[in-house]
Amino acid sequence: MHVVVLGTGMIGTTVVSELAKFDGIDKITAVDVRQESIDKCLEIANSKRVSGRVASLASEEDIAKVLKDADIAVACLPHSLSLPAIKAAISQKCNLVDLVGSKYVEKKELHKEAQEAGVIIVPGCGVAPGITNFLAAQGIELLDEADEAVMICGGIPRHPVEPLWYQVVFRLESVLGLYGKPALAAENGNLVELPPLSGLEELTFASPVGLCEAVVTDAHSTAYTLKDKVTKLYEKTVRYPGHWNKMRVIAELGFLDDTPLEIEGIVTTPRAISEKILLPKMAGISNEDITVVRVEVTGKKNGIKVKHQWDMIDLYDHGRGITSMAKTTALPAAVFAKWIANKRITETGVVAVEEVIINERFQPFIDELEGLGISFEYKEEVLD
Repeated sequence: MHVVVLGTGMIGTTVVSELAKFDGIDKITAVDVRQESIDKCLEIANSKRVSGRVASLASEEDIAKVLKDADIAVACLPHSLSLPAIKAAISQKCNLVDLVGSKYVEKKELHKEAQEAGVIIVPGCGVAPGITNFLAAQGIELLDEADEAVMICGGIPRHPVEPLWYQVVFRLESVLGLYGKPALAAENGNLVELPPLSGLEELTFASPVGLCEAVVTDAHSTAYTLKDKVTKLYEKTVRYPGHWNKMRVIAELGFLDDTPLEIEGIVTTPRAISEKILLPKMAGISNEDITVVRVEVTGKKNGIKVKHQWDMIDLYDHGRGITSMAKTTALPAAVFAKWIANKRITETGVVAVEEVIINERFQPFIDELEGLGISFEYKEEVLD
């Protein structure tokens, strides 16, 4: 099996390194637009099965050329290249695991084309979307009647500092985009949009995290795939106390708007200006981070009201020398690619991760993640 990894940033490099350890994968090609990024990736992977290739990834046509002889691809690309990568994979009859979960409807429209090509396309296969999705789906599967599924996730600093108690663990552009748009959720079988930065609540995680706050954010594919299986479903993003109130003021004043703005003859947007101002305030004092996940699913089993809950607290990975966010994003994608290579996953079409990693596949997938250093705490609680 030949796997191509598109993009060799921290996440892409981690995907390459882990794939190089798996059986059933004969060749891995790491592709990036920059030679220095590829060189660093090859040095970290340190495997004869891995080679590098410098290539443009700016368009569907560019990506198609790279995927010409590939069996599987893992896309670690910006949001803007997610859809072109999917179309390119289908055209080349190449299976694709994508880290980006946005534009699910547009991607699902390619389902039949992917089936006809005999490949599986998996959007949003990271931590959130990704891990949170299949935890929620499995919780629903364990119930006779599911009332509510809440997916909670956040990347937070190990050593928070004022004024925002947050440091950027991926692109600030993506962070502010998340903050500025309505949150897609599901209620009573219908898609609903909740106001951005709404639904503020306090919650506590085990040490070293402690007290946090969360607001609703986009539920991605789960709003579509699980809406008819649970009465209410939504996602929340975690930060330390005080962050959300400050960001809400910034949003209310228009600093997260994308409307073009002219200043002394220069056209820009309030959000672009905010990015430049806020980035130094979110640099942090350390690259150590924490990723937290909590998924709660409540409902009835045999007439008794119960709650299934999974918690994950993952710290900066000193062994791999990568952030927790990179680790918890990269490893699910790498394992999923491995399962495709080993034919443990044989579905075709555009398929969300929560439609695959459930029931008999759920625990083996969890076990593989735990074997790679991502641990979960599960509990079932009777509520009546």
